[in-house]
Amino acid sequence: MTSGRWSVQIAIALGIVSFLYTLAMGQSQPSQNGTAESLPPTNFSADGKAERNALPRPAPGFAHAHVASNPQAPDAKAVGEKTCIACHKLEADHFTHTLHSLGLHVANRSDPTIPVCEACHGPGSEHAAKPQIKGLIIGYTKNSGTPIDVQTKTCLTCHAGGPRDHWQGSVHQRNDLSCSDCHNPMAKFSVQGLMAKASINDTCAQCHRDIRLQFNRRSHMPLPEGQMSCDDCHNPHGTLTSPLLKTNTVNETCYQCHAEKRGPFLFEHAPVRENCLNCHTPHGSNQNTLLVAPIPFLCQQCHTNFLHPNDLQTRQTLGTGSNPDERILGRGCLTCHANIHGSNAPSGVRFHE
Repeated sequence: MTSGRWSVQIAIALGIVSFLYTLAMGQSQPSQNGTAESLPPTNFSADGKAERNALPRPAPGFAHAHVASNPQAPDAKAVGEKTCIACHKLEADHFTHTLHSLGLHVANRSDPTIPVCEACHGPGSEHAAKPQIKGLIIGYTKNSGTPIDVQTKTCLTCHAGGPRDHWQGSVHQRNDLSCSDCHNPMAKFSVQGLMAKASINDTCAQCHRDIRLQFNRRSHMPLPEGQMSCDDCHNPHGTLTSPLLKTNTVNETCYQCHAEKRGPFLFEHAPVRENCLNCHTPHGSNQNTLLVAPIPFLCQQCHTNFLHPNDLQTRQTLGTGSNPDERILGRGCLTCHANIHGSNAPSGVRFHE
């Protein structure tokens, strides 16, 4: 009888302890729903979607993206990014870290009607149904079946204007170059510009190998050292000049860095004012200061039988020749005619000062 009474009392005591414990835990910890309600809404939960107004707004360049027009598949319909990734998983992985991917995905989240893949490649329904037929999707390779003008026109839908104002009729356009010959928007090979190679210089050197080799000469512009690039002087998308200079003349291009040679000078040197290339080669030379010929032979191309004794200077009259001439030792003509680009000194008519 005694043992039964103790069992009842123990059970009652345990029940009271369990009730008090449950009550205490309920007061000390808010419910899961209460916690969720106290936090700001996000789009990380599968329970609900964030409000459209709370999503980041797309950059202006991507906010107006639309499905590209493909003349070779006029009846094709847009199928969406997921359909493309089903086959092109590797391309999608490479594309993920590019500027176009980041911009288009943000725009698509804000407005689902903005396409991602099809903004550049056009509607993909016919390509998905007949993937073996070329041209049903806008491709950016030489054997893709898409004409070069369609490729460039698609890019210029967003990238028109600015440095590309003179693309039509430029030497690159006339030689059937496509944007994808220099740029690769599907992978991040370069730090900027989505270049096809690691740098602008390497991209240009794919075709201009002869020019790239000139930078290996003794005197050269500091392009191999990484202190400048081809687009510091040239605009590859087209300009009003045949060598695609960024300015209207060679001299104006040179003055961007060599401003001290601009003048005006009291005494001008005519060939200098006419064109820097009369004396210098712009990429590289085996002569000092990028000269096209060594001094004094460069000067004698114009200055013969004039004032000075009309002796034709040859290799034998150089300092290392058999008959050294004191007039061309040291810096040659520049030993006396130091300010050869022009002079403001009253007595500098011969560029002595």
